Amino acid sequence: MADIRAFRGFRYDLGRSGPLSDLVAPPYDVVDAALQQALHDRSPFNAIRVELSKEEPGDTATKNRYTRASEVLSGWINDHALQQDSMRCLYVVEQEFTVEGTTYKRRGFIARVRLEPFGTGRIFPHEETMSGPKEDRLKLCRATGMNLSPIFGLYPDADNGIFERLEAHLKQRLPLEARDHLGVISRLWTVTEEHMVGSIISSMAEKPVFIADGHHRYETGLRYLEEARAAGQVPNDETASNFIMMMLVSMADPGLIILPTHRLVSGFPGLTADKLQVALAPHFVCERVSSALEAWETIELDGSQSLLAFHTKADGVWQTARFVSPSLMADLAKDHSAEWHDLGVSVLHVAVLNQLLPAATGGKATCKYVHLLGEVEQAIASGNCDLAVMVPPATMDHVEQIAGNREKMPPKSTYFYPKLLTGLVFNPLKSN
Repeated sequence: MADIRAFRGFRYDLGRSGPLSDLVAPPYDVVDAALQQALHDRSPFNAIRVELSKEEPGDTATKNRYTRASEVLSGWINDHALQQDSMRCLYVVEQEFTVEGTTYKRRGFIARVRLEPFGTGRIFPHEETMSGPKEDRLKLCRATGMNLSPIFGLYPDADNGIFERLEAHLKQRLPLEARDHLGVISRLWTVTEEHMVGSIISSMAEKPVFIADGHHRYETGLRYLEEARAAGQVPNDETASNFIMMMLVSMADPGLIILPTHRLVSGFPGLTADKLQVALAPHFVCERVSSALEAWETIELDGSQSLLAFHTKADGVWQTARFVSPSLMADLAKDHSAEWHDLGVSVLHVAVLNQLLPAATGGKATCKYVHLLGEVEQAIASGNCDLAVMVPPATMDHVEQIAGNREKMPPKSTYFYPKLLTGLVFNPLKSN
């Protein structure tokens, strides 16, 4: 069973620190150098100063961006710009955002969730992780003793009954509100009433939790807990380091959308539409289309995972390609399930980029990733890739089925937009 708890988070005192919009930041993995500097300059209390502190000349093993993050965080607490809530809370969050002209509201709540090793309980990952980000986040966790940003978790709840109880409880309350650099509005409420908190926690007890985003930080939490136990700092199962901060959203929430992650591929210079068709035959049936828009609309209308779309830089041609050889995936990825084989990004990487194209051309694929049609068109206009590939988005059913099989999707299979902000609430790992 997933063990969900309310907790006493640290939050900004806006009277001392300023407007919340000036204080929040995206998570570290989507912040480039320009945005890092802009957020750093926005406020001396902006969360970027702890989430992704700037490197400085002369940094050493004992004086570096991790130690600076710790010093900054301690300073905020000592100056009362950051204060710990006096009561255990669930933190309800609503994000309002627009994608391709449609506005959505995604809603959930932040709680502590008991850590458990993957494969042992009711928390399921769905993507592979890399060692570099995990080591970075572990150093930050050691230095600050805090979860600075929430992991994004999903739970099944077909009628959204759990959140509806919270929503009814919030109607008479005004939230705190922040607008980020992308125009996404995040609203925050606290729920402290014991009856409501207990009801939510009880309802979640039977639910599995699927990690949507934050796999690196979750594994970092496990490492931090192992180290704390080895140091004798975990006297019992209620110690704070047994838990990690997580935003929990129903899989049936109407604002929960998964954007596709399209590939901009280099490594195949001179590849034309005709050469691509030859390389893909007989495993794909190809058909030329007039534009990126027509290609994407065809994928959307088709609604399956078997239809991809390719643009070849050498001749400027778009074509769709339908995968018709499921036995090829079974041969190339014997250790994976049929659900994994059917996923569009699995077909693209295993069959096309790792097998058919290298065999036909001698090239080797290098990928960059974008999510919107306009970003694909911009990359093509600037000539930044030999091959642009549009893929259908994975669905919540894919996440649930594949993660439920204790498999992990290929990297960059899902993009849950928008990211969750850092700075709405911080979770202390050394106090309850």
